[in-house]
Amino acid sequence: MKAAIIGVAGLRLTAEEATLLRRHRPLGAILFARNVADPAQLRALTAEIRDCLGREAPILVDQEGGRVARLKPPHWRAHPPAASFENGPAEAAQATAAAIGAECRAVGLDVVCAPVLDLRLPGMHQVIGDRAFSAEPAEVTRLAGAWIAGLRQGGTQPVIKHIPGHGRATLDSHEALPVVTASRAELAADFAPFRALGAPDLWGMTAHILYTALDEARCATLSPGVIAAVIRGEIGFEGFLLSDDLGMKALAGTLPELTLAALGAGCDAVLHCSGRFAETAAVLEACPPLTERALARLAASRGQSRAA
Repeated sequence: MKAAIIGVAGLRLTAEEATLLRRHRPLGAILFARNVADPAQLRALTAEIRDCLGREAPILVDQEGGRVARLKPPHWRAHPPAASFENGPAEAAQATAAAIGAECRAVGLDVVCAPVLDLRLPGMHQVIGDRAFSAEPAEVTRLAGAWIAGLRQGGTQPVIKHIPGHGRATLDSHEALPVVTASRAELAADFAPFRALGAPDLWGMTAHILYTALDEARCATLSPGVIAAVIRGEIGFEGFLLSDDLGMKALAGTLPELTLAALGAGCDAVLHCSGRFAETAAVLEACPPLTERALARLAASRGQSRAA
């Protein structure tokens, strides 16, 4: 299978999309509001995707609660944002995450891109804002740990984001490349929740941010040094590492170039979300298969064993 997770265009697969998925066999898919109408429709779409990719294919969704939610009323509950749990009981965070996980699992979505482990720092861009639990690393760690447990309780795989930390960005990486000039000593606070929670059975998502103290030329997603020395090294993240969306404006280059650059830097798989057929095809044409190491990490995240 290829080292990519891709978006699809609408409420059902087109014949052209189904042919593309069967030919290239990406690892999985990610769904957005454009793919969601009601539970019956969504179950049919996830079944169609797995008919093309296999019954074990992961299907992802951003379902954090608050403003980042693809499943919405009237068919699904509205859940509060992460910030609302600050200084409250961890049990409340876990229960909310368990409800989100169960709702997703019921319609065939088995990987939830949450929780956000970024710090909610004052004066920074609100693209993170209330999606983060707190400005305090220990509080983020406490509540995110409960959220991870809740998503697992609900039957889904959590994806912690955005490694090594998006909280200091003054720009939205969907629109431009944020440059963070904090020192390595300052960044230690951002790293702390990821270091505390980055177990081998987790997935993680990179940040499209250039940290001048870590790599003066390349953002984390595209930096072999940041991924090897910081994400895998200093932070110690051992899980399955997924890039953030290659279609975001923080990244410059063609999609084939970005696919190879992110995988070459050390991401286990790339994420491309637009669902535009020509873009999806370009990513999949360029994308190599998952490496043996990536397959081992994927197996570990699912409680399986595989030689690295």
